[in-house]
This record gives sequence, C-alpha cells and structure tokens, in this order.
Amino acid sequence: MTGIRALRAGVFSVVWRPRPLLVGMFLVILGTVVFTVGLGLGSYPLSPTDVWRILLGRGTEIERTVVWDLRLGRAVVALLVGACLGFSGALTQTVARNPLASPDILGVTHGASFAAVGVIAFAGTGGVLGDSAGLLLGSIGLTFTAVAGALGTAVLVWFLVGRERNNMLSLVLIGVAVSMFLGALNTWIIARTTLERAAAAQLWLTGSLNGRDFAHAWAPGVVLLGAVSVAGWLAFVLGALALGPATAHTLGHNVTVAQAVQLLTAVVLAAVAVSAAGPIGFVAFVTPQIARLAAGSATPPLVLSALTGAVTVATADLAARALLPWEVPVGIVTALAGAPVLLWMIVSLNRKGH
Repeated sequence: MTGIRALRAGVFSVVWRPRPLLVGMFLVILGTVVFTVGLGLGSYPLSPTDVWRILLGRGTEIERTVVWDLRLGRAVVALLVGACLGFSGALTQTVARNPLASPDILGVTHGASFAAVGVIAFAGTGGVLGDSAGLLLGSIGLTFTAVAGALGTAVLVWFLVGRERNNMLSLVLIGVAVSMFLGALNTWIIARTTLERAAAAQLWLTGSLNGRDFAHAWAPGVVLLGAVSVAGWLAFVLGALALGPATAHTLGHNVTVAQAVQLLTAVVLAAVAVSAAGPIGFVAFVTPQIARLAAGSATPPLVLSALTGAVTVATADLAARALLPWEVPVGIVTALAGAPVLLWMIVSLNRKGH
C-alpha cells in the first residue's frame, strides 16, 4: 500500500506510515506550545522563556511556587484528561463502527457523573445516605466510584438494547435516553443536598479544571499509561474488527472477548477522566474524527486521538481563562465548539444514508 513503511530488526518488524508520524510530531509541538503558554498565563504572568527556566529548576522562590505549586498540576491534569477522553472515544467509535458513538453520547459519561455527584452531594450530610457516601469517598475515592457508575451504565445500556446491538441508531437513542434520565437524577440530588455541596456539584458537572493539582493526575495518568502500553494490540484487533465481526472471526479473533476488553478499556478511561475534571463534553466525540481525518486513516488512530484530545482540552482550558475577563469552566468551551460539529456530522451521515 502507498505510504506504508516497514522497519525490520531480525525477526521483529514494525509497520508505520509517514503521515500519522508527522501529524503526531505536529501535535506534540502544538501541545508543548499550549502547555507553555498556559503555565505563563495568570495574575503573575510569565514569558515562555521564564516558564522553561523555572521548570528546569531556576527562577526565584515565588516563581517556582507559582509554576510548580499553582499551575503545573492543572496543566498536567488537562493533558491527561484530554488524552483519556480522546483514546476512549477512538476505541468506542471503532468498535461500534460509527462516528456518532462516544462515551458521552452513549451515556457512559453521565453514569460516571451520577455516581460522583451522589458522593459529592451527600458525603458528610448525615443520615444513612450521607454516611454511605462519606464511606465511599473516604475508602475507595471519587475515581473508583465514577468507574463503578460508568460500568453500571454501560451494562444497563447494553441490556436495554437487547438484540438490536448491531443497530447503531437504537444504541444511540437508548444511550441518549439513559443520559437524560441520569441528568434528571443529578438535578434531584443537587436539589436535595446543602447549598454549599450543591454549588460544588453543579460546578463539577460543567467540567472544570479549577483547583486541580497533581492529586487529581494519578488516576488518569496510570490508566492512560496502561492503555498506551497495549495500544499496539488494541489497534491490531481493531483493524480486524473494522472489517466486520465475520471477517475478524475468520482471522482468528474472539470477537466477543475483543469487543468486551476494548469497551471496558474505553469505559474506564472515560470514567477516570470524569472523576478528575467532571464531564467535559464532546472531546471524546470530536477528537477521534479530527485525528482520523488528519492521519488519513479509515478508523480513528488510538495514539493520535489521545494526543488530539490532550491538545484540545489544554487549548480549551487556555481559552476558558484568556478569552473572557472572568474564568469559565472548560466544559462550556468544549460544548460550544463541539455541538456544531455534532450537528454537522448528523446532517452529513443523513445525506450519505439517502
């Protein structure tokens, strides 16, 4: 095939294409630029040169405090959350073989949000529910609670679809319905808790990186590292599944097990991203398609989707802090940018269908 290269070392060989490699290099450079500008932005402004001088261990004590203690953690969380969402969206869309499939549209993100909001709203409020929420928050933490909520929602949607699992329209409609139901439950939870916890839960639901530090980075970092370490195997199996279940089975793949592993990976990636920064909408939906178009591939490339997601969230966070006189949650920026893309894709798919 044109554009494909192979590197061989003895019995080992790696197939690669120049175009995705160039796109990946561009994304790394762009992400570095956004990361640097973000660290310098704030009430104590710093130039890019100053930022890297401080990161390399130089600078005054106040400069090191501003960069290392106040800004660096948030910037790292933005990159990790975006990468998790991009990777998760690429897996979901490839397994479903539909660009409309993503964790936020299929209800997975709302399931994670529902579990997390319940813990945030009722922890320490007294009563059986408050004591249980406090125990969950103290023993297993927000991350594992969000993962449990996301997995429970994914199983619920899977069983509600029933025999129509190969019908993408049914899957999307049921996912949207479950999302609306969970959104209503979130509203009820916020109305039943104290004013302070309701405000915290509502801010978290918009998707915000405000106040994030290195304590919020370990979960998405660990899960993303595990996903990237098996990205080669996932991409190999996804390439076969993209040809259809029958073809994948003929090539020797256990289709059911492969799909289950990939969807489980996608759910966990989306859930830890939600637990770290709240439900940042449309990133998992849009970034895999941007990566696919940039790479010129038939399906969303996993690593490029992760890089695109990282750059997207970091850029959206930069815009949320720089474009207005006051800071807005990053989820608002991604929603404003992603909603028109969703409408455009639906119209395009409808025209292709006709």
